[in-house]
Amino acid sequence: MNKANKTALIPYSLWILLFVIAPIALVGYYSLLDLEGNFSLINYQTFFSSIYLKMTLSSFWYAFLVTLFTLVVSYPTAYLLTKMRHKQLWLLLIIIPSWINLLLKTYAFIGTFGLSGPINAVIKLFGLPEQQILFTDISFVFVAVYIFIPFMILPIFNSLDKLNPTLIDAARDLGASPITTFRRVILPLTMDGVKSGIQVVFIPALSLFMITRLIAGNRVITLGTAIEQQFLVTQNWGMGSTIAVFLIIFMVIIMLITGQKSKGGRVR
Repeated sequence: MNKANKTALIPYSLWILLFVIAPIALVGYYSLLDLEGNFSLINYQTFFSSIYLKMTLSSFWYAFLVTLFTLVVSYPTAYLLTKMRHKQLWLLLIIIPSWINLLLKTYAFIGTFGLSGPINAVIKLFGLPEQQILFTDISFVFVAVYIFIPFMILPIFNSLDKLNPTLIDAARDLGASPITTFRRVILPLTMDGVKSGIQVVFIPALSLFMITRLIAGNRVITLGTAIEQQFLVTQNWGMGSTIAVFLIIFMVIIMLITGQKSKGGRVR
């Protein structure tokens, strides 16, 4: 690497140092402090208590549900987009809602799911009693899926769009059924897009906190909710930093798992 290239790397290196490495190091430092500011491992011992382990499992469960439903909706949608005329335009229309502020979309769903919202208005038309849709885990999963759908569709769409259609035609000529063609040809060759989509959905879903507050009414507790509570409510920065350390570890593990490329995109 010549001198010019090394000089060009300086701004990026400083950015990573100041806004990635330094904050992580600061979080790691605070995780080793107790409430009195003394170095201690009490926060790590507390994290492995039944309460925090249950909260961690709950976070993974809801992140799994959100990722699963997002994938189930996004994969066929992305496949249909690749078959449509003006597919880039339709893809843009799906992505545009992700540009809207998350807080605005969340408040829109509060009005939609509320007792005086349009859903309950339709329910009343059929003579049925009002339903408490807001402040439930179902409403939380629904809103989270809606928010993450564009981020799942985009990598899957790119993988499907690059897929050679002659491979599908060859599978059909050889007598493969649509299900077999999907299982043996389409899915293996688009698995990298699926993994990328899982990565960009599962990792943020682990740390959601705004939706859990406003939509789920704290009925859903995630790692992100616990971090917010420790920093802003109980003012226990050490415990909040400890949860953040484990969240970073979980994220790195997930990135390593989902970041593995398929071996040459083989069809078996």
